[in-house]
Amino acid sequence: MKKIPPYDRELKQNARKNRKEMNKPEATMWYNILRQKKMCGYRFLRQKPIGNYIVDFYCAKLKLIIEIDGESHGDQVEYDRKRESYLIESGFAVIHYSNYDVMSNLEGIYFDLEKRIQKREKEINPLIIPPSKGGSKR
Repeated sequence: MKKIPPYDRELKQNARKNRKEMNKPEATMWYNILRQKKMCGYRFLRQKPIGNYIVDFYCAKLKLIIEIDGESHGDQVEYDRKRESYLIESGFAVIHYSNYDVMSNLEGIYFDLEKRIQKREKEINPLIIPPSKGGSKR
């Protein structure tokens, strides 16, 4: 598995500011689903610098990023494409939810994320079939 790319140290201040000033959908996701290992027992961080970017939510064990997309993302399609490519090439899985979905269907988000985490667990730790007991007959 690839190592997490180092982040631009100047982003740390921005990430701290973002944590203090979360928008309503991000705060809803954080306090109701991700905080205090509520989601399948995994620890998530919020506003985590990775490379030259800050991601909304990040789980180190799963190398999983969750992005909450608002209206501003429609204006930055090329930037988002480049950012997503960088994150995927760095070995991360990226999940997107819209502001609208978080605010109107939080239960659906919870169950969808639970399924995606189970899928990611299998990708990170593929099932290893143990050797058969008793050996082979010759």
